[in-house]
Amino acid sequence: MNKALNSSLPTDREVVLGILNNSDETLNKLYLGYFPMILQFILNNNGDEDDAKDVFQESVIVLYNKIKSGDFELSSKLKTYIYSVCRRIWLKRLAQNHKKTTNISDYEDVLVVDDDLEKHDEQDQRLMKMNEALEGLGEPCKTIIQDFYLNNLSMQDISEKFGYTNTDNAKTQKYKCLQRLKKIFFNS
Repeated sequence: MNKALNSSLPTDREVVLGILNNSDETLNKLYLGYFPMILQFILNNNGDEDDAKDVFQESVIVLYNKIKSGDFELSSKLKTYIYSVCRRIWLKRLAQNHKKTTNISDYEDVLVVDDDLEKHDEQDQRLMKMNEALEGLGEPCKTIIQDFYLNNLSMQDISEKFGYTNTDNAKTQKYKCLQRLKKIFFNS
């Protein structure tokens, strides 16, 4: 497989291996792929581009040291991990700088945001588990659930799409599908 490595974002596993192998290319791709997200967060929360660069650099150092120490187990997406580390660093800086500002309430909306990486990890795990359950559901249930909950189709649209005689039949089918999905989700 010859994919364009220069432009593609490395997988989480490739990043870990790249850092273990001291790959500058991996670090460059990490920067290109994830820095814009961090820049946006910092700009939205009373910072500038230099702040974002500093915070991102610190988060990469945290990641680098964790991986090199052999103490790193990725239980969420790497993007989630980096974002969470950057948020923690930035919120800590804001808290330290609050003495210089006249009104700490400027930051309240930032500080209220959940700062617990474990919650992000748990949410990632649940989403993956739900995705697996949805895949195991089979048709037409998988599509009915996706159409209703993700694509926001009405029961009328679903009824017509699947050829049900009326919306009540479509609702009954959706209910049965949900019951099956719950069974798969909670038993897996």
